[in-house]
Amino acid sequence: MINYNLIIPWPFDKVMIISVTEGDDKPEEYPLMFQVSSVLLLNKLDLLPHLDFDMGRFQQDALKIITLSCKTGEGLDAWFRWLEERTS
Repeated sequence: MINYNLIIPWPFDKVMIISVTEGDDKPEEYPLMFQVSSVLLLNKLDLLPHLDFDMGRFQQDALKIITLSCKTGEGLDAWFRWLEERTS
């Protein structure tokens, strides 16, 4: 299986993007990615009802998480605010 985790380098912060379709075990599988990132975008939230994804398991090991769905727009305001706070 190809893993499409992504870390985006910013001048002072690192952003990681993970989709719920990748599973709730990613903090255990890739601990370094979670340690060096400032924020995590957890995408495809609209698919949660169709997946066996334990948000509690995922969050206990993760850093600051912004949940969003690019399809529905849910959570995009929080993401934009986070960006704005760091670029102003």
